[in-house]
Amino acid sequence: MKTTRQIIFLFLAVAGLFVACEKDSNNEIDQDPPQIHIDFAGAFPVQCSEIERGQKFTFKARLSDNVALGNVSVDIHHNFDHHSHSTEIDECDLAPKKSPIKPLVFIKSYTIAQGLKEYETNVEIDVPADIDPGDYHFMIIVTDQEGWSDTKGLSIKIK
Repeated sequence: MKTTRQIIFLFLAVAGLFVACEKDSNNEIDQDPPQIHIDFAGAFPVQCSEIERGQKFTFKARLSDNVALGNVSVDIHHNFDHHSHSTEIDECDLAPKKSPIKPLVFIKSYTIAQGLKEYETNVEIDVPADIDPGDYHFMIIVTDQEGWSDTKGLSIKIK
């Protein structure tokens, strides 16, 4: 009888160790970065888009994450010196290099509602009429709640 109790106790102890060591799916660490999608009808801007000075445009992109999105940032800056951070395969025709006089500099971050796995931006951006026309970069940076990020660098023209 004592041996049977010892075997049962040993079995329960080993089973308890397996249960204690099993991963809890609610506590898994998010290791997947979010994604930026501009491959749908209505996405704007896309590679080589043209934007008019003195006009407004709506930034539209779809953002997704496996757990939860955090925020999205937009950075618009001149590319008059032809530097590159494009993430796109297609190249755009560039105007000759020039020095900036009054370039557009736009950097803004937007919070995404807590807990969303998918979000479509709908941000209106005003382009002043008195800025330098030319080649610009439109950078989209999305961060998830864990801190992972993804960047999409687009080349655009402001006319």
